[in-house]
Amino acid sequence: MAHANYIFTSESVSEGHPDKVCDRISDEIVDLIYREARKTDADPWAVRIACETLATTNRVIIAGEVRLPKSLMKTDKDGKEVVNAGRIRSAARRAIKDIGYEQDGFHWKTAKIDVLLHSQSADIAQGVDKSHETRDQEGGGDVAEGAGDQGIMFGYACRETPEMMPAPIYYSHRILELLSAARKKGEGEPGKLGPDAKSQVSIRYENDQPVEATSIVLSIQHMDESWDSKKVREVCEPYIREALEGLPIADDCVWFINPTGKFVIGGPDGDAGLTGRKIIVDTYGGAAPHGGGAFSGKDTTKVDRSAAYMARYLAKNVVSAKLADKCTIQIAYAIGVAQPVSVYVNLHDTANNVTEAQVQDAIRATVDLSPTGIRRHLDLNKPIYAKTAAYGHFGRKPGRDGSFSWEKLDLASKLKAAIKP
Repeated sequence: MAHANYIFTSESVSEGHPDKVCDRISDEIVDLIYREARKTDADPWAVRIACETLATTNRVIIAGEVRLPKSLMKTDKDGKEVVNAGRIRSAARRAIKDIGYEQDGFHWKTAKIDVLLHSQSADIAQGVDKSHETRDQEGGGDVAEGAGDQGIMFGYACRETPEMMPAPIYYSHRILELLSAARKKGEGEPGKLGPDAKSQVSIRYENDQPVEATSIVLSIQHMDESWDSKKVREVCEPYIREALEGLPIADDCVWFINPTGKFVIGGPDGDAGLTGRKIIVDTYGGAAPHGGGAFSGKDTTKVDRSAAYMARYLAKNVVSAKLADKCTIQIAYAIGVAQPVSVYVNLHDTANNVTEAQVQDAIRATVDLSPTGIRRHLDLNKPIYAKTAAYGHFGRKPGRDGSFSWEKLDLASKLKAAIKP
């Protein structure tokens, strides 16, 4: 049995962190492709995207495999149909500009952008387009998609915050979100902060509940070279305290604000970035297991993304239904196979008159966990992914545009009704 009194720490990184710049570019391209498919009456279900981005000093490289609508293709001098790289570059530049990079070493206008996207492997496509179970069937009706790869995906929810997220990652994200909003206003001293930042919050737990912050770490880029750590703390501390509203700060809390001193050179000019290197920041801050697959740059046939969203949706609705106070769900897939090979539920000894087996059965009875079923249930074939690239994929408010649909609580009553004695 886990101990009840402890200190737990999670970190977050800002939208201007080099890895997050790459996540954002990759997801802007996902959105571009879904948007074009919907706008041109192409089939959004046929879209395939696996887009990886690398960024370094004034250089961005975009690679991967795709299946695109005709509007994003062009004919080269040899008459061969190829990806319209100009459209991809424009999406990348817009993302970099929105993040706020206009520095000598990384500028949205002058960075060289190479596009190395190519068509999806036919070997992978044959397993995804028609699943192993349905490939040889005849007749009408829908054909279930197979999973785009094997793998395990986890979802988690708890009662530590109103958003049903673990407190350390929730507060780490919030610090950076408030500082980013202040920076983008461009007013006064907060306007001199840079896009690149990292936060980290340690929280003391008593009886498995968060009670106070014991250490706060922030490293944030600043464009005024005269600033020292003391000045950065003076500018940032009000936003940190606002972000931690609702969580007491211990009297002996240790603060580390820009502990190495000056932080002027940041972003991809200071350190190379890659898509998919912040998977713990993207999820639960280490408070729950992770299957290892990244989200950004992938269409929703990739269960790394869609099944992780579904697992979070299920876990959150289990907690919302008061079946338990804490829930972890694992879903596992085989490539080309539509239905998961296993569904696992852990209620962490917080169940309210139910067993894990009953919840597992209720999930299977309530939701179609094939990639097709997940995409339909959560309405995922939309350009809604750029906003997921920073500050976490979970614990966010569902948007009118269909974004963060996996955060809805509309399944709780159905799960509860499906519990069998």
